[in-house]
This record gives sequence, C-alpha cells and structure tokens, in this order.
Amino acid sequence: MVNYFGTDGIRGEVGIEPITADFFLKLGWAVGSFLAQNHANPSVVIGKDTRVSGYLFESALEAGFLSAGVDVGLLGPMPTPAIAYLTQTYGATVGVVISASHNNFQDNGVKFFSDKGFKLSDQDQKDIEKRLSEPMVSVSSENIGKAVRHEQSLGRYIDFCKHSFDKDIDLSNLNIVVDCANGATYHIAENVFSELGANITIINNQPDGFNINLNCGATNTKKLQEVVLEKKADLGIAFDGDGDRLMMVDSQGELIDGDESVFIIAKAWKNQKRLTSNTVVGTKMTNLGVQHGYQNLGINFIEADVGDRFVMEQMQKHNSILGGEGSGHIICLNQATSGDAIIAALQVLEVVIKSGKTLSELKSEVQKYPQVLIDVKIKEKVDLSQHQALKETQSKVESALGEFGRVLIRASGTEPLIRVMVEGKNLDLVQKSAEALAATLN
Repeated sequence: MVNYFGTDGIRGEVGIEPITADFFLKLGWAVGSFLAQNHANPSVVIGKDTRVSGYLFESALEAGFLSAGVDVGLLGPMPTPAIAYLTQTYGATVGVVISASHNNFQDNGVKFFSDKGFKLSDQDQKDIEKRLSEPMVSVSSENIGKAVRHEQSLGRYIDFCKHSFDKDIDLSNLNIVVDCANGATYHIAENVFSELGANITIINNQPDGFNINLNCGATNTKKLQEVVLEKKADLGIAFDGDGDRLMMVDSQGELIDGDESVFIIAKAWKNQKRLTSNTVVGTKMTNLGVQHGYQNLGINFIEADVGDRFVMEQMQKHNSILGGEGSGHIICLNQATSGDAIIAALQVLEVVIKSGKTLSELKSEVQKYPQVLIDVKIKEKVDLSQHQALKETQSKVESALGEFGRVLIRASGTEPLIRVMVEGKNLDLVQKSAEALAATLN
C-alpha cells in the first residue's frame, strides 16, 4: 500500500503523480466510499486557494465524490481555516481543501477536515489509502450524489472572524497594510479588518492563478515591510496562499514571526486569566529565547514536532488553547479548530489596542536568540542518523555553543529538503556553525 499522506495532506508538483486529475478522481471516490460506508447520507464541502490548477482538481474530486454517492457543496476560493469552519456550519461529513499552502502555483495538494473541523485521524487516512488500491466502482445512477454551490460562504466566514474580536473595541486608530499573497484571503481580509474600523492598505490581492505566494505574503515579507515604512503605517499583516500562516511587521519595518505573535497573545491571556491550563504549545523550532520567556512568565511550554498537526495533538493532550510555530501557523483553539491567520492577527491587534503599546514594544518583551536556518536541497532521502560527517560536525558545534545554544537538523515533511537550524547568543558563531553543518550535506 502506497503512503500518499504526508504531515499536511497530499502535496506535490502538478502533473506528476499523485497530483494528477485521474488520481484526484480516484481520491474523491476513495474518500467518498469510505464516508458512505461509515455515515448515513454523507456530504462534503470543497474549497480551494487561487492557483490555476484548482479548477482541474476541484472538478476531479467532485466527480469522484458524486460517483461514490456523496453530495458535494462547492465553496470556491476560500482559506483553509474557513473550510474547517464551514464544514461544521454546513453540517458536512468532511471538508476538503485543494491547496499547496505556501508553495508556488506549480504545486498543489489536498487535505481534509472532519465534521468537527479537525484534521482527519491517521487511521482514517490509512483506510482511505487502502481504498485507493481497490478498483473504482461507481454507485448506481439513482444513487449518484448531487452538487450545489454555497453562495453565502464568504459572508459567513467574514462574520465568524469578526466575532472572534472583542466587540467593545475597534481598530479605528490603526493604519494597517495587509498582504494577501494573491491567495485565498484576497476577497476576505480587507472586509474583516475594515469592518472592524481599521484604515487598510491592501496589497497582493489580485490573484491570476499564477502569482500566489510569488515574492509576497507570509513567506516573503520584503514588499510588505517596504509599504509599511512608505505609508508610515502602524503595522503590517501578511498571510500565505491558503490563509493559515501569519507574519506581522511593526512600524519600524521589523518582522514579528509566529513564535513572537504567540508569545504576545500568551502574555496577555495570562494576565487576563484566559490562558487555559497555563500552557502554550510550540515546536522543536521554537526559539530558545522565547522558551526562556515563557519560563519567566510562569507559563508551561510544551515542545511538539514541527507541523501544525502535531501542535494540535499536543494542545489537545495538555488542554491548551494556544499554540503555534515560527513559520506562522497559530492555533487559537478557543476561537477556531485549526490554524487561522486572520483570527490570530485579530488576537494580536486586540492586545495592541488594550495594552496601549505598539507592536514594536510588545515584540521587545521577548528576547529571541539569534537563529540561522539553512534549507539544503536533496535529490534522494538521507539517513541523518548514519551520516558520520554530519554527526562529527554537530558534536563540535554543540560543544562550542554550550548551554545557551542548540542544533536541530530534520528532514522536511513536505519538500525534498534537510533543514539545518542553529541558535545561540553569538550570531557569528551561529552563522558559521549552520554553514558548516549544511556543507556536510552538500
């Protein structure tokens, strides 16, 4: 049996297996037949981001589901977290997201949410993969599913986001630049923030199917930083292509990453006695300085494996309502069932307004250690545990860094990369150490 699901659904380059129309047709049928066996009158909702191949895969999945006797609701372009929410709103059995998240338009993928708005379990994914190896057999003509386009989805999700914000305050004193990455938030973000009173300058909100994440958004904030300075804005907000990653920029043009945003929210919620179980979940990549900051506040920090799926698992295990990653996945479990960049941004803005502090001042309350991350492209899988040169170099680096530094080397779960991360108090030493480690992998 082939393992198609990675850490965040199925993803790859369009036209190369499994990211093909015939596979998505079979996948729709496999998921649909799985649902039909386990649920009475199953239905799904399907949403997508703005990449051009979304049309192709939406149609293929729709046909697969209908052939399995499952009704389909089409949502159109919609952020990933919106689909998690709308799955529940429309009473669907499963929500389907067609997206490759922060990747460029050449890639695409698919991920699924349960009727509760959470990612499908590992066992469900295994059952679906098993069905992919079976012959595709359509239901009889009288049992074929029906499809409908949900026209009210946009307004429902906009209202959902607005209701996550304290109704007793507004954003009328803030000038904000919003970068939509030419992705799924392009027709949503401006409405949310402007209807809450903010003065908005919006950029990269003209998707053409090919410019999603292209030199913009949460993975490339250079343009946002420039516009914030040019407009003398109070801050900037960047989303990725499917709206589940958040990066922010202060009035000085300085970046605030996911770790820092989570810390800002956590500190405020701790003071307001809103931080359930007094626990925040991060990952192995969470900066050591941030972790020490939580210790100083008396907040428990739980380290999860990298990936919002694993952050969510630890949050549920430890009854935490707040977690995230430096890459911008931020989960506010008291507000939403998945990482939602718009809702996370609103929580930070709420802290800004209530505290009377600038985003720059809030950022300064946590001191990050210098961190260098190098992505090393690989052509074939590398067994890191057996890489002798890497192990020897790592031993020397860790000895030099001492107790105020650390090394983390891991394979990416979604791309052919080895990620080398080094952090410590001395930036020059950290940089040279990361380069030395990366060199052993080339």
